[in-house]
Amino acid sequence: MGMPKAVLFDLDGVIVDTAKHHYIAWRALASELGFEFTEQDNERLKGVSRMDSLNILLEVGGLALPEDEKQQLAAKKNDQYVKAIKQMDETEILPGVTAFLTALKAAGISFALGSASKNAPIILNQIGLYDAFDAIVDGNVIEKAKPDPEVFLKGAELLGVAPEACVVFEDAQAGIEAGKNAGMYVIGVGDPEVLTGADDYVSDLSEMTLDRLAH
Repeated sequence: MGMPKAVLFDLDGVIVDTAKHHYIAWRALASELGFEFTEQDNERLKGVSRMDSLNILLEVGGLALPEDEKQQLAAKKNDQYVKAIKQMDETEILPGVTAFLTALKAAGISFALGSASKNAPIILNQIGLYDAFDAIVDGNVIEKAKPDPEVFLKGAELLGVAPEACVVFEDAQAGIEAGKNAGMYVIGVGDPEVLTGADDYVSDLSEMTLDRLAH
């Protein structure tokens, strides 16, 4: 197909590693409730909503709590997470991201962010990339979670590019499926043994070149 007209990026695990900040906040909550929440337990929370994550955490701790208490705990966790991401800076941008975005800009290829996170604008501001993106689609403007293609279709629409002329970068299974459901070429960021169904794989964006993008 030659060079794509646009590139869509997931945020977490592709541009920055916000997962560790989520984990630290969940672990602190568990410890307050009197049990340990390990990194292995945390794997179960990837791509899962806040309330569902809390339910998994409580299940790990063998706790059953009333709904109002759960709401308070979820809010407390989010407050701690937001506090943590407000301390982030450009040193947390993952390897290869800045160089690849610069190369896309130089080649006249537009790019957008497609993330389920409502905190995406805060994070992008913190790491100094908010203005780099031609469009931002985040949890504040989408209704359907990945693997629904809404987030990527909206991104393509904002960029004025047909879905089939877009390439998606994703590190989560649901995100890869969302990109494929949108009819886009998908590059998985991570282990092909774990992430299935992508068209190509890189371990991070330092492996990306414009030549490789022109599939």
